[in-house]
Amino acid sequence: MTAPAARRPRHVTVDGRRVCHRVDGDGPPVVLLHGIGRTLRDFTELHELLADRFRVHSVDLPGYGGSLPMAQPCTLPALAGFVGRYLDAVGVDRPAHVVGNSLGGAIAMRLAASEPARVASLALVNSAGFGREVTIALRLLALRPLGRLLLRPSRWAARRAELSLFHDPAFATAERVAYALEVARLPYAARVMLETAHHLGTFRGVSAQWREELLSEVERLDIPTFVVWGDRDLILPASHLDAARARLPRARTHLFRNCGHMPQIECAEEFHRLLVDFWSTAGADAAPASAGAAPPDDAAPSGHGAPPAVDRPVVAEAG
Repeated sequence: MTAPAARRPRHVTVDGRRVCHRVDGDGPPVVLLHGIGRTLRDFTELHELLADRFRVHSVDLPGYGGSLPMAQPCTLPALAGFVGRYLDAVGVDRPAHVVGNSLGGAIAMRLAASEPARVASLALVNSAGFGREVTIALRLLALRPLGRLLLRPSRWAARRAELSLFHDPAFATAERVAYALEVARLPYAARVMLETAHHLGTFRGVSAQWREELLSEVERLDIPTFVVWGDRDLILPASHLDAARARLPRARTHLFRNCGHMPQIECAEEFHRLLVDFWSTAGADAAPASAGAAPPDDAAPSGHGAPPAVDRPVVAEAG
């Protein structure tokens, strides 16, 4: 896979397997986690903005992009465990600010619930875990052998997937589509995508069991949390933000206007500003936010929580 020379990711070995990642900047550690069928490229804009003040890690999850699959099945607990081992491999020995988009948000929550000492704060970006509803493209993956047929690489499917991610179609650039197609052709891409999707849900939507178990654990945590959503999300509807506010009433929240599934791309500068403000309010080491701190626009009352291409054809990203 190709990438601009100045931005070419590096590789590290985790569990004996090659993992693609990008690390820049100095300061408190930040980890950026992409969604199902995606890659670290979804965080390029935010990564570069944050690197002025933070040590930023973007990583391709196992079996996505340039990272080889795990030996074990690609489940939510396995992915969260991988993130912990990745942090060990790259020498992050203090709590990190963890930012997760879609499936990446659920992984971030699972990591926080399982290993809370690793997590300074959570930023959940259009995160999986707050509702059953999900795009039909992902629900169809549960129907075998239809799922594998839908994941057959094609330029048309890659473009359709990219368009589904954004409110403004201008973000579905030719370069994003070409990279999505390149990633979809990797020999392990379809298998890992189907494995992940089958673990998360069925044709009826995202499974309730893992969501309820995870949220029950997360709502007991004392970790600053910030939940954001795009109001035009076609993958996971913005109504899930209301569910997040109900389950995590101390979390700070924000709704981006005229924005789709990826605020970190479509509203990169605004999201960056909100995210840094959240971390500043919560404290550099993620101490609980002060009661008198002013919340960002559309914030839920109080603040326990935080502020603000493996481009998969057909499936976009979801999870």
